[in-house]
Parts: sequence; structure tokens; C-alpha cells
Amino acid sequence: MKKITLFAILAFAAFSSSAYAQTVVSGAATATATIITPIAITKVVDMNFGDISTNGNNGTVKLTTEDIRSATGGASFSAATPGTITSAKFTVTGMADYGYSISMPGTITLKHTDNSTVMVVTDINNSVGTSGTLAAGTQDIFVGGTLNLVGAQLAGVYTNTADLKVTVNYN
Repeated sequence: MKKITLFAILAFAAFSSSAYAQTVVSGAATATATIITPIAITKVVDMNFGDISTNGNNGTVKLTTEDIRSATGGASFSAATPGTITSAKFTVTGMADYGYSISMPGTITLKHTDNSTVMVVTDINNSVGTSGTLAAGTQDIFVGGTLNLVGAQLAGVYTNTADLKVTVNYN
């Protein structure tokens, strides 16, 4: 009888340990990262309102993103000697077909070479708007604005005191 009891105990132990046994399984995943072409912006052409005269009254010169300028009030210019007239041009490069946002100042100040006389450029705008798309990985942005001058504006060259900075970021 001892043999049956011992046999029964061993059989019971064998079956009970296999009843509690677990099958260990695992899964695997792949980790991936894609580094895209960084967005970049390069200034190609500076903004230039050309040669302007005043008749003693306040005036404005509007420069469009298509390099067309118009004068109001006391501002005027000669068609025969217009000077250099260019909207600012920037080229944005990056990942093809990616969208991006654009920000830039609403105004900048131009200072005379005497370091005290100023003019202000307002209504700064661009040819793209607040966002663009890098078709084929590139897009040009043209920037214009309105130059405000006083009637007694001092003759000479005026340049901006702070950058006309156009900032772009991927959306």
C-alpha cells in the first residue's frame, strides 16, 4: 500500500505543477526616427524704397511685394532717376511639401547717418501671408511696406536700426 500512496502522491505533484505552469511569451517592436531637413531662411535682396523727394509736407511711399511703389502726400520721386527699388526677398528651404508659419515685425525704424533723424516703415507685409508650403523644398517670400516721412525730412541715407527679421517655423 505504501507504493500506491507514494505513486499517487508523485502523480498528483506532477499534475498539479503542470496545472500551474505558465507559458512565457514576448513581443518585439521596432523603434524608428526620421530626421527631416531643417527649415532655413536666407535673405537674398534688401528692401529699398529708392530715391524720394519731399515738398515740405508729410507723405508716404508704399512699396509692394512686386517692387511697385507709389507716393502720397508730400512724397514724390522721379521716373527718370528712381534709384534702386526692391522689395526684400527671402528664400525658405526645408522638407518638400511641409507647411511652415511666418512671423515678422509690423514696423521698423530707419535712422539717418546723423544717428538722430528717423523714418518709420509700417504695414510690413509679405507675398505669402502667415504660412507657406515648401513645394519642392523651397519658397520665396517678398516683403514690402509703407515708408512714412515728414515734410522736413533730412536729406541723406536712412537704414534700419533693427533687422527686418522674417522668422519661419515648421507647422
